[in-house]
Amino acid sequence: MGVFGLVIALLALILMALRGVNIIVAGLISTLIVLITNDIDIATGLNEYFAFGKLGAFTFFGRFFLLFVAGAIFGALMSHSGAASSIAHTLAEKLGAHRSLWIIALACAVLTYGGVSAFVVLFSVNALGQQLIQRAGIPKHLMVGAVALGAGTFTLTAMPGTPSLNNVLAAAALETDLYAAPVIGFVGSLVMLGLGMWYLESQRKRLALSGGGHGGELVQQDDEVPHDDRLPHWLPSSLPLIVVLGLIALPTVLGKFVDPQSGSLIASAVTYAKQQPIFWPVICLVVGWFAIILLLPKARQSVVAVIGEGANNAVMPVLNTAIVIGFGSVVSQTESFQWFVDTMLSLDMSPLLSLLSSVSVIAGITGSSSGGLQIFLQTMGQSYLELGIPADVLHRLAAMASGGLDSLPHCGGVIAFLTIMGSNHKESYKEIFIVSVLIPIIAALIGIAMAGAFYL
Repeated sequence: MGVFGLVIALLALILMALRGVNIIVAGLISTLIVLITNDIDIATGLNEYFAFGKLGAFTFFGRFFLLFVAGAIFGALMSHSGAASSIAHTLAEKLGAHRSLWIIALACAVLTYGGVSAFVVLFSVNALGQQLIQRAGIPKHLMVGAVALGAGTFTLTAMPGTPSLNNVLAAAALETDLYAAPVIGFVGSLVMLGLGMWYLESQRKRLALSGGGHGGELVQQDDEVPHDDRLPHWLPSSLPLIVVLGLIALPTVLGKFVDPQSGSLIASAVTYAKQQPIFWPVICLVVGWFAIILLLPKARQSVVAVIGEGANNAVMPVLNTAIVIGFGSVVSQTESFQWFVDTMLSLDMSPLLSLLSSVSVIAGITGSSSGGLQIFLQTMGQSYLELGIPADVLHRLAAMASGGLDSLPHCGGVIAFLTIMGSNHKESYKEIFIVSVLIPIIAALIGIAMAGAFYL
């Protein structure tokens, strides 16, 4: 009955998400199904396991709230100042409209790698992207795929140094830094970007030649993108991103040259940064706020209101993520989940393949890469360390594995992307599935092969 209840709860969560039911409502209903079918006291399940347990929704909310707020305010300032649009528009000017899919994917990647929320990036890039694909005769569903690739794959899970929640979660749980296993992460990023763009571009060319684009031949019109004098220059627009990423990397770089036992101010700062894997990115993002305000005049207009808007924008993303994690927390308390854990750890397979399977399944159940990763690290992470996987390798592989099955149709991020871009599952989910599910799994398998060859 317990396993049956988990399956019913998951199907209910997927169906409600597909029908546009609020994720908070869907998460609570699915949680109740798990509690009832697994004979868990409802009061205990909701008040302890769901809300305030070790993996509870509001435990997570409290721990990561400042990171979400800092990132959302940074994103609001980048958007309000015109910096995000400037970066995207400059890429369009330099590359040409016929490379619209590259422009959209790279603009999203640059901004998310710099710490800007994927949803802020989407709003910043969406208008320009719509103009570009109209000029180049590219169908909207390919644009959706490019956004998913740039904003929701390698900069979320694989790229070394990214201040994404997934990277921070792994660093906090395993006491590593955001640049853990950089070679695996960098290769995984290249695989995701390379295969993703190969697929999207091949579809673009196929549609153009078959008449799905402009017509029977691959002919581009209005390729030149005019300069927009209303936007700030790309260089000061890019500097805040560089500042944030540079500060995040600084402790790792300095740590190679500074003796932590020396007692110097620099050594103390490096030690503090390494001991604060969640709060250090918050500090870096706050410094990024000031960089935007100092470098971009428009950012100084209504700055208090923009900061307030950014803070408000942080609440729903962190709450939605917390609800999904709360659902997963209840699942993790069931005997069925414990059976899953024991089975995965006892299977006669490579620990690395077992790791990939475990993270992928949990992320798929929760419909959240960060939720699945959080639950895996808290319930199974130590067991995989004891199997001999180095902490930095576990960090990178678990983060990469979390970014595959999480993007099934019930994923809240997928639904939000489609809604904002005026599309739906029928029109665009095929592209999302290939670039956000299939290709990340391939990249994770390549990462596992590298880990087996060079680290174990």
